[in-house]
Amino acid sequence: MLVRGREHRGQAQQRFPAYKVVDLFAGPGGLGEGFASSVDEKGCSRFTSVVSIERDEFSHQTLLLRHFIRQFPEGEVPDDYYAFLAGEILRDQLYQRYPAAHRHAASSALQISLGSESHGQVQEIIRGRIGGSRRWALVGGPPCQAYSLVGRSRMMGRSDFEKDERHTLYLEYLRIIADHRPPVFVMENVKGLLSATIEGKSAIARIVRDLSRPNTAIPDAPSDLTYRLYSLAEEDMADEEVDPRLFVVRAEEHGIPQARHRMFIVGIRSDLNVRPGVLKKMAAPSVQETIGSLPSIRSGLSKEKDSATAWLSELRAISSMNVRRQLNGATYAGEVARALDFHNLIEVKSPRAVSSTRYPMRRPAHDVLRSLYDERLSVLTAHEARSHMASDLRRYLYAATFAQKTGRSPKLADFPEGLLPEHRNVELGRTGKMFSDRFRVQLSDHVSSTITSHISKDGHYFIHYDPAQCRSLTVREAARLQTFPDNYFFAGPRTAQYHQVGNAVPPQLAKQIAEIVAQVLDSIRDDR
Repeated sequence: MLVRGREHRGQAQQRFPAYKVVDLFAGPGGLGEGFASSVDEKGCSRFTSVVSIERDEFSHQTLLLRHFIRQFPEGEVPDDYYAFLAGEILRDQLYQRYPAAHRHAASSALQISLGSESHGQVQEIIRGRIGGSRRWALVGGPPCQAYSLVGRSRMMGRSDFEKDERHTLYLEYLRIIADHRPPVFVMENVKGLLSATIEGKSAIARIVRDLSRPNTAIPDAPSDLTYRLYSLAEEDMADEEVDPRLFVVRAEEHGIPQARHRMFIVGIRSDLNVRPGVLKKMAAPSVQETIGSLPSIRSGLSKEKDSATAWLSELRAISSMNVRRQLNGATYAGEVARALDFHNLIEVKSPRAVSSTRYPMRRPAHDVLRSLYDERLSVLTAHEARSHMASDLRRYLYAATFAQKTGRSPKLADFPEGLLPEHRNVELGRTGKMFSDRFRVQLSDHVSSTITSHISKDGHYFIHYDPAQCRSLTVREAARLQTFPDNYFFAGPRTAQYHQVGNAVPPQLAKQIAEIVAQVLDSIRDDR
């Protein structure tokens, strides 16, 4: 174990040179974390991140800290890092105690806004870090909000929608491909890309064309630079005629506890006679298996002073409703009504709201989750419940109880009238026309729904399965469902932390992708 004042660089322990990886639009580092955690049969790292670029301030702070931690060998992260997580020292103090590690991290985790103004700078940085390496990888996902179905619905009616920079930021990715000719690249984006358009034409068709032949979009790109594109999910993908739907990876089919469907395009330079493998199928842990070992905490109460007494008093109001009668004889009415009886409710543990919690000394049982646990942690960061209006507390209580008794999340038509929100779209939801699942419980024995950045604004879609906790998911719970290690620190206010987690690639999925990329690089001859 390292003591204060001593420094090591993780790469100094590497027996064989690791492949270099350049990570663009890195966010908080989900892709990079997966590549960094990939090791060979001797336990040596397969990749080293030489450049990670992110423009968002808080995401960059998260990224920088993680690059700092990687300067230390496995199992030798200094105690001072855990002191920082526990709030005993400041981040600047941590960096000051290990200046060399901080300096190396600051040289690889860069806050830059990719675009024409920074192109020359980025080109020089990457050229310097890659050097003469023939075997390296480019990874990253251009910002995808404009391609997502939610993002597009919010932008409807805007005449400048198709001019939004997030439609064309992939061109910055493409320029770097043209400049540096990586032997392999991995580009990630949302499934909504399949139905998006740019200037009235299919966005994915244009992107596939451009990635295959960069000079179709970058006029000064070498005409001989071409790539074959491959799926990580389908082995029989034809080289000649690419079906973009085959690029979709369903994370829950590969051990990730979340129904996250994203596009991953693997490009291999055409002069290399190499074909990648595909992701292996494996069972995913359930929501309860993933977050059930974390400390139980109750929700907070907004709009008035919060206390356990006030919180329980507001929940007591649900007992005064004749829920059974309001459910109009539904088959589940009696069982749900009995479970909501306040006298039964108070017999369930009444968790307390805390800003930091002692770390549970119980490692998750599922194979995919074991690596997330860190026995050196003394407290768990980012596991703080949000505050909710009293009316929403009662809706969450009802929804979680309903799910517990029926095995499904309730639709608005399943709510008693006394718990319906006063919203203009409620009637449409009741009739099933739209917004019928406005309150969505993450079912305990299923994988979760997709963790998105929208969780930062609305907890209604991410209700905890435990009625006694009566709340939406915490940042840490969302991070676990994304397979971030428990010692991963997310910088910034809670809203920024939710954004980072929701936009990231699950590190455990990225690790599996890294192993496929490593096999591709292993098979490339040195003379290439």
